[in-house]
Amino acid sequence: MRAFSYERATTPEAAAAAAVATPNAKFIAGGTNLLDLMKLEIEAPTHLVDVNGLGLDTVEPTDDGGLRIGALVRNTDLAADAQVRRDYPLLSRALVAGASGQLRNKATTAGNLLQRTRCPYFYDTNMPCNKRNPGSGCAALTGVSRQLAVIGGSDACIATHPGDMAVAMRALDAVVETVDAEGATRAIPMAEFHRLPGDEPERDTVLNTGEFITAVTLPAPVGGRQIYHKVRDRASYAFALVSVAAIIHPDGTGRVAFGGVAHKPWRVEEAEAEMPNGARAVAARVFADAAPRPDNAFKLPLAERTLALVLAEAKE
Repeated sequence: MRAFSYERATTPEAAAAAAVATPNAKFIAGGTNLLDLMKLEIEAPTHLVDVNGLGLDTVEPTDDGGLRIGALVRNTDLAADAQVRRDYPLLSRALVAGASGQLRNKATTAGNLLQRTRCPYFYDTNMPCNKRNPGSGCAALTGVSRQLAVIGGSDACIATHPGDMAVAMRALDAVVETVDAEGATRAIPMAEFHRLPGDEPERDTVLNTGEFITAVTLPAPVGGRQIYHKVRDRASYAFALVSVAAIIHPDGTGRVAFGGVAHKPWRVEEAEAEMPNGARAVAARVFADAAPRPDNAFKLPLAERTLALVLAEAKE
Protein backbone atom coordinates (compact mmCIF):
# COMPACT_ATOMS: atom_id res chain seq x y z
CA MET A 1 0.00 0.00 0.00
CA ARG A 2 1.31 3.42 -0.93
CA ALA A 3 1.58 6.36 1.45
CA PHE A 4 -1.35 8.77 1.70
CA SER A 5 -2.48 11.68 3.84
CA TYR A 6 -5.65 11.63 5.93
CA GLU A 7 -8.21 14.00 7.38
CA ARG A 8 -11.60 13.84 9.07
CA ALA A 9 -14.29 15.96 7.46
CA THR A 10 -16.62 18.01 9.63
CA THR A 11 -19.38 18.76 7.10
CA PRO A 12 -20.42 17.29 3.74
CA GLU A 13 -19.36 20.51 2.01
CA ALA A 14 -15.95 20.35 3.70
CA ALA A 15 -15.56 16.75 2.61
CA ALA A 16 -16.31 17.71 -0.98
CA ALA A 17 -13.91 20.66 -0.78
CA ALA A 18 -11.12 18.44 0.57
CA ALA A 19 -11.63 15.97 -2.26
CA VAL A 20 -11.42 18.76 -4.82
CA ALA A 21 -8.37 20.36 -3.24
CA THR A 22 -6.17 17.26 -3.44
CA PRO A 23 -5.82 15.39 -6.75
CA ASN A 24 -6.82 11.73 -6.52
CA ALA A 25 -8.42 12.08 -3.09
CA LYS A 26 -11.02 9.52 -1.99
CA PHE A 27 -13.81 9.49 0.59
CA ILE A 28 -13.67 6.65 3.11
CA ALA A 29 -16.40 5.37 5.41
CA GLY A 30 -16.67 1.60 5.86
CA GLY A 31 -13.79 1.03 3.44
CA THR A 32 -14.89 -2.52 2.64
CA ASN A 33 -14.07 -2.09 -1.05
CA LEU A 34 -11.60 0.79 -1.11
CA LEU A 35 -9.11 -0.69 1.36
CA ASP A 36 -8.95 -3.96 -0.60
CA LEU A 37 -8.27 -2.01 -3.80
CA MET A 38 -5.58 0.03 -2.06
CA LYS A 39 -3.81 -3.09 -0.82
CA LEU A 40 -3.71 -4.42 -4.39
CA GLU A 41 -2.59 -0.98 -5.67
CA ILE A 42 -5.57 -0.84 -8.01
CA GLU A 43 -6.53 2.32 -6.18
CA ALA A 44 -3.73 4.57 -4.94
CA PRO A 45 -5.34 7.68 -3.44
CA THR A 46 -3.00 10.43 -2.32
CA HIS A 47 -5.44 11.61 0.35
CA LEU A 48 -8.28 9.98 2.30
CA VAL A 49 -11.21 12.04 3.57
CA ASP A 50 -12.88 10.23 6.48
CA VAL A 51 -16.62 10.99 6.43
CA ASN A 52 -17.73 8.78 9.31
CA GLY A 53 -18.26 11.72 11.66
CA LEU A 54 -20.83 13.53 9.53
CA GLY A 55 -23.87 11.99 11.17
CA LEU A 56 -25.56 10.94 7.94
CA ASP A 57 -26.64 7.66 9.52
CA THR A 58 -30.42 7.91 9.98
CA VAL A 59 -33.45 6.62 8.09
CA GLU A 60 -36.26 9.16 8.15
CA PRO A 61 -39.69 9.59 6.50
CA THR A 62 -40.06 12.31 3.88
CA ASP A 63 -42.92 14.76 3.53
CA ASP A 64 -44.31 12.92 0.50
CA GLY A 65 -44.55 9.59 2.29
CA GLY A 66 -41.24 8.20 1.16
CA LEU A 67 -37.99 7.51 2.98
CA ARG A 68 -34.67 9.33 3.19
CA ILE A 69 -31.67 7.09 3.84
CA GLY A 70 -28.50 8.79 5.04
CA ALA A 71 -25.34 8.06 3.10
CA LEU A 72 -23.67 6.50 6.15
CA VAL A 73 -26.47 4.14 7.16
CA ARG A 74 -24.84 0.72 7.45
CA ASN A 75 -26.25 -2.06 5.30
CA THR A 76 -27.18 -4.18 8.33
CA ASP A 77 -29.12 -1.32 9.91
CA LEU A 78 -30.92 -0.47 6.67
CA ALA A 79 -31.95 -4.08 6.03
CA ALA A 80 -33.29 -4.35 9.58
CA ASP A 81 -35.12 -1.00 9.66
CA ALA A 82 -38.79 -1.56 10.49
CA GLN A 83 -40.15 0.80 7.83
CA VAL A 84 -37.86 -0.63 5.16
CA ARG A 85 -38.94 -4.17 6.00
CA ARG A 86 -42.61 -3.17 5.94
CA ASP A 87 -42.80 -0.82 2.95
CA TYR A 88 -39.70 -1.67 0.87
CA PRO A 89 -39.02 -5.37 1.51
CA LEU A 90 -37.33 -5.60 -1.89
CA LEU A 91 -34.52 -3.41 -0.58
CA SER A 92 -34.16 -5.35 2.64
CA ARG A 93 -33.96 -8.67 0.79
CA ALA A 94 -31.40 -7.36 -1.68
CA LEU A 95 -29.19 -6.09 1.13
CA VAL A 96 -29.27 -9.39 3.01
CA ALA A 97 -28.32 -11.21 -0.20
CA GLY A 98 -25.07 -9.23 -0.42
CA ALA A 99 -21.62 -9.96 0.99
CA SER A 100 -21.48 -11.31 4.56
CA GLY A 101 -22.81 -10.22 7.93
CA GLN A 102 -19.45 -8.77 8.92
CA LEU A 103 -19.19 -6.71 5.74
CA ARG A 104 -22.79 -5.51 5.97
CA ASN A 105 -22.04 -4.25 9.48
CA LYS A 106 -19.41 -1.88 8.03
CA ALA A 107 -20.61 -1.13 4.49
CA THR A 108 -22.57 2.09 3.97
CA THR A 109 -25.40 3.06 1.66
CA ALA A 110 -23.25 5.45 -0.39
CA GLY A 111 -20.28 3.11 -0.44
CA ASN A 112 -22.45 0.27 -1.68
CA LEU A 113 -23.56 2.37 -4.65
CA LEU A 114 -19.96 3.31 -5.41
CA GLN A 115 -18.36 -0.13 -5.17
CA ARG A 116 -16.27 -1.05 -8.16
CA THR A 117 -16.60 -4.01 -10.48
CA ARG A 118 -15.34 -7.44 -9.53
CA CYS A 119 -14.22 -8.23 -13.08
CA PRO A 120 -11.20 -10.56 -12.62
CA TYR A 121 -9.18 -8.58 -15.16
CA PHE A 122 -9.79 -5.35 -13.23
CA TYR A 123 -8.32 -7.05 -10.16
CA ASP A 124 -5.35 -8.57 -12.00
CA THR A 125 -2.79 -5.79 -12.36
CA ASN A 126 -0.79 -7.90 -14.79
CA MET A 127 -3.60 -7.71 -17.35
CA PRO A 128 -4.73 -4.72 -19.45
CA CYS A 129 -7.90 -3.06 -18.19
CA ASN A 130 -9.37 0.19 -19.44
CA LYS A 131 -11.27 0.67 -16.21
CA ARG A 132 -8.10 0.43 -14.13
CA ASN A 133 -5.71 1.99 -16.66
CA PRO A 134 -7.56 3.92 -19.40
CA GLY A 135 -6.31 3.18 -22.86
CA SER A 136 -4.52 -0.05 -21.96
CA GLY A 137 -7.13 -2.33 -23.52
CA CYS A 138 -9.66 -4.84 -22.19
CA ALA A 139 -8.38 -8.37 -21.57
CA ALA A 140 -11.93 -9.58 -20.92
CA LEU A 141 -12.90 -9.10 -24.57
CA THR A 142 -10.81 -12.10 -25.56
CA GLY A 143 -10.61 -13.75 -22.15
CA VAL A 144 -12.93 -15.56 -19.78
CA SER A 145 -16.18 -13.59 -19.67
CA ARG A 146 -18.45 -15.87 -17.64
CA GLN A 147 -19.15 -13.23 -14.96
CA LEU A 148 -19.32 -10.27 -17.29
CA ALA A 149 -21.88 -8.15 -19.16
CA VAL A 150 -24.23 -9.44 -21.82
CA ILE A 151 -25.77 -6.05 -22.59
CA GLY A 152 -24.72 -2.40 -22.47
CA GLY A 153 -21.01 -3.14 -22.86
CA SER A 154 -18.60 -1.56 -25.33
CA ASP A 155 -15.36 -2.29 -27.17
CA ALA A 156 -13.60 -0.75 -24.16
CA CYS A 157 -15.24 -2.69 -21.31
CA ILE A 158 -17.71 -5.48 -20.53
CA ALA A 159 -17.53 -5.29 -16.72
CA THR A 160 -20.65 -5.54 -14.58
CA HIS A 161 -21.87 -3.60 -11.58
CA PRO A 162 -21.46 -6.05 -8.68
CA GLY A 163 -24.02 -4.76 -6.17
CA ASP A 164 -27.42 -5.99 -5.05
CA MET A 165 -28.73 -2.88 -3.30
CA ALA A 166 -28.59 -0.70 -6.42
CA VAL A 167 -30.65 -3.22 -8.40
CA ALA A 168 -33.45 -3.01 -5.84
CA MET A 169 -33.16 0.77 -5.69
CA ARG A 170 -33.46 0.94 -9.49
CA ALA A 171 -36.75 -0.97 -9.32
CA LEU A 172 -37.91 1.32 -6.50
CA ASP A 173 -37.09 4.53 -8.47
CA ALA A 174 -34.66 5.80 -5.84
CA VAL A 175 -32.96 9.19 -6.13
CA VAL A 176 -29.37 9.95 -5.04
CA GLU A 177 -28.80 13.29 -3.29
CA THR A 178 -25.39 14.97 -3.47
CA VAL A 179 -23.55 18.15 -2.50
CA ASP A 180 -20.41 19.70 -3.98
CA ALA A 181 -17.63 21.87 -2.58
CA GLU A 182 -19.65 25.05 -3.25
CA GLY A 183 -22.66 23.71 -1.36
CA ALA A 184 -24.70 23.13 -4.52
CA THR A 185 -27.00 20.11 -4.27
CA ARG A 186 -28.18 17.70 -6.91
CA ALA A 187 -30.83 14.96 -7.09
CA ILE A 188 -29.86 12.15 -9.49
CA PRO A 189 -32.42 9.47 -10.39
CA MET A 190 -31.01 5.99 -9.91
CA ALA A 191 -31.70 5.35 -13.60
CA GLU A 192 -29.06 7.96 -14.45
CA PHE A 193 -26.59 7.48 -11.60
CA HIS A 194 -24.48 4.60 -12.96
CA ARG A 195 -22.96 4.95 -16.44
CA LEU A 196 -22.52 2.51 -19.27
CA PRO A 197 -18.83 2.09 -20.12
CA GLY A 198 -18.77 3.65 -23.60
CA ASP A 199 -15.25 4.91 -24.22
CA GLU A 200 -14.77 6.02 -20.58
CA PRO A 201 -15.15 2.82 -18.55
CA GLU A 202 -13.03 4.29 -15.74
CA ARG A 203 -16.09 6.41 -14.84
CA ASP A 204 -18.62 4.25 -13.01
CA THR A 205 -21.09 7.03 -12.17
CA VAL A 206 -22.11 10.54 -13.26
CA LEU A 207 -20.63 12.11 -10.11
CA ASN A 208 -18.26 15.03 -10.63
CA THR A 209 -14.89 15.30 -8.88
CA GLY A 210 -15.48 15.85 -5.19
CA GLU A 211 -19.27 15.48 -5.42
CA PHE A 212 -20.40 13.82 -2.20
CA ILE A 213 -23.46 11.60 -1.68
CA THR A 214 -25.49 12.74 1.32
CA ALA A 215 -28.56 10.49 1.06
CA VAL A 216 -30.74 8.26 -1.07
CA THR A 217 -34.47 8.90 -1.14
CA LEU A 218 -37.22 6.43 -1.93
CA PRO A 219 -40.65 7.57 -3.17
CA ALA A 220 -43.85 6.60 -1.38
CA PRO A 221 -44.34 2.80 -1.22
CA VAL A 222 -45.89 1.23 -4.31
CA GLY A 223 -47.08 -1.95 -2.62
CA GLY A 224 -47.23 -5.20 -4.56
CA ARG A 225 -45.34 -8.41 -3.96
CA GLN A 226 -41.64 -7.53 -3.77
CA ILE A 227 -39.12 -10.28 -4.50
CA TYR A 228 -35.34 -10.30 -4.91
CA HIS A 229 -33.82 -13.46 -6.32
CA LYS A 230 -30.08 -13.85 -6.78
CA VAL A 231 -28.42 -16.66 -8.75
CA ARG A 232 -24.77 -17.19 -7.85
CA ASP A 233 -22.10 -19.86 -7.81
CA ARG A 234 -22.44 -20.52 -4.09
CA ALA A 235 -25.10 -19.86 -1.49
CA SER A 236 -23.42 -16.90 0.20
CA TYR A 237 -20.59 -14.38 -0.14
CA ALA A 238 -20.72 -14.45 -3.95
CA PHE A 239 -21.68 -11.92 -6.59
CA ALA A 240 -24.68 -12.43 -8.84
CA LEU A 241 -24.46 -14.19 -12.16
CA VAL A 242 -28.00 -12.89 -12.59
CA SER A 243 -30.31 -11.22 -10.10
CA VAL A 244 -33.92 -10.09 -10.42
CA ALA A 245 -35.57 -7.34 -8.38
CA ALA A 246 -39.30 -7.35 -9.03
CA ILE A 247 -42.42 -5.61 -7.79
CA ILE A 248 -45.53 -7.48 -8.91
CA HIS A 249 -49.13 -6.34 -8.39
CA PRO A 250 -52.17 -8.65 -8.18
CA ASP A 251 -53.18 -7.81 -11.78
CA GLY A 252 -49.80 -9.03 -13.05
CA THR A 253 -48.37 -5.58 -13.76
CA GLY A 254 -45.16 -4.45 -12.11
CA ARG A 255 -41.52 -3.50 -12.39
CA VAL A 256 -38.35 -5.49 -12.84
CA ALA A 257 -34.63 -4.73 -12.76
CA PHE A 258 -31.78 -7.14 -13.44
CA GLY A 259 -28.34 -7.36 -11.86
CA GLY A 260 -25.20 -9.17 -12.98
CA VAL A 261 -25.85 -8.49 -16.67
CA ALA A 262 -24.55 -4.95 -17.33
CA HIS A 263 -22.31 -2.11 -16.18
CA LYS A 264 -25.30 -0.77 -14.21
CA PRO A 265 -28.56 -2.16 -12.81
CA TRP A 266 -30.50 -3.01 -15.96
CA ARG A 267 -34.13 -1.96 -16.27
CA VAL A 268 -36.08 -1.38 -19.49
CA GLU A 269 -39.29 0.26 -18.36
CA GLU A 270 -40.99 -0.18 -21.74
CA ALA A 271 -40.64 -3.95 -21.33
CA GLU A 272 -42.65 -3.91 -18.10
CA ALA A 273 -45.87 -3.64 -20.11
CA GLU A 274 -45.20 -7.30 -20.97
CA MET A 275 -45.22 -8.43 -17.33
CA PRO A 276 -48.76 -9.93 -17.55
CA ASN A 277 -47.60 -11.91 -20.61
CA GLY A 278 -44.85 -13.73 -18.74
CA ALA A 279 -41.09 -13.91 -18.40
CA ARG A 280 -40.31 -14.76 -22.02
CA ALA A 281 -42.12 -11.68 -23.32
CA VAL A 282 -40.39 -9.42 -20.80
CA ALA A 283 -36.93 -10.88 -21.39
CA ALA A 284 -37.28 -10.55 -25.16
CA ARG A 285 -37.76 -6.80 -24.75
CA VAL A 286 -35.23 -6.31 -21.95
CA PHE A 287 -32.41 -8.13 -23.75
CA ALA A 288 -33.28 -7.21 -27.33
CA ASP A 289 -29.87 -5.57 -27.81
CA ALA A 290 -27.85 -8.18 -25.91
CA ALA A 291 -24.38 -9.06 -27.19
CA PRO A 292 -23.30 -12.09 -25.14
CA ARG A 293 -20.01 -13.90 -25.51
CA PRO A 294 -19.62 -17.66 -25.62
CA ASP A 295 -18.70 -17.84 -21.92
CA ASN A 296 -21.71 -15.87 -20.70
CA ALA A 297 -24.47 -16.50 -23.23
CA PHE A 298 -26.09 -18.70 -20.56
CA LYS A 299 -27.06 -15.51 -18.71
CA LEU A 300 -29.85 -14.76 -21.17
CA PRO A 301 -31.90 -17.94 -20.60
CA LEU A 302 -30.91 -17.80 -16.94
CA ALA A 303 -32.35 -14.29 -16.61
CA GLU A 304 -35.60 -15.38 -18.26
CA ARG A 305 -35.91 -18.46 -16.05
CA THR A 306 -35.11 -16.49 -12.91
CA LEU A 307 -37.82 -13.97 -13.75
CA ALA A 308 -40.23 -16.85 -14.44
CA LEU A 309 -39.44 -18.21 -10.98
CA VAL A 310 -40.09 -14.81 -9.42
CA LEU A 311 -43.40 -14.42 -11.27
CA ALA A 312 -44.49 -17.89 -10.16
CA GLU A 313 -43.56 -17.11 -6.57
CA ALA A 314 -45.59 -13.90 -6.73
CA LYS A 315 -48.70 -15.86 -7.71
CA GLU A 316 -48.47 -18.24 -4.77
